Amino acid sequence: MPKAYFNLFFATISVLLASILLSGCGFHLSNQTDIPFSSIYIESSGGAVANNLRQMITLGGHPEKLAKSPAKAERILQILNESGQQLILAITGAGLVSEYQLQYQVVYQLLTSDGKVVIPPTKIVLNRDMSFNPNQPYAYGGEQDFLNRDMQTDAAHQILRRISMPQKTPPSSAPATE
Repeated sequence: MPKAYFNLFFATISVLLASILLSGCGFHLSNQTDIPFSSIYIESSGGAVANNLRQMITLGGHPEKLAKSPAKAERILQILNESGQQLILAITGAGLVSEYQLQYQVVYQLLTSDGKVVIPPTKIVLNRDMSFNPNQPYAYGGEQDFLNRDMQTDAAHQILRRISMPQKTPPSSAPATE
């Protein structure tokens, strides 16, 4: 067998083996979260996480699952609180800040259309460290904005993954029988 055929055979076997291993371990592309219910309404006071969630659901191929009102939704995702803060981590010998920690928090809950709690209020806390050079303060505004947007997107991904997990439907409030 000529060497070229051997190399082609080896490459083909390697690709087949890699694809079998990846499919067998549960590998899948990210951002392919499926929502296990027919519709969802995202209730928020206008924060970035709600906008990111709507965009992810739409771009993920499920725009029909976004309900226009809570009355038309199978599930209601409430973004209860969304906040960010900047903490000082390190100070130079001259008393100038040299490192910050950006912190972003989101509290959400998932309800059924009749108001029963499926996921109780849950908090997601994300942190990003950012070094700071006091001699170049204007260079860090863009980096801080980028890190804040990254945390908002990360929080939206986490919420979407969590609400996509199978959940027990809350029991109906049937009268007790004796």
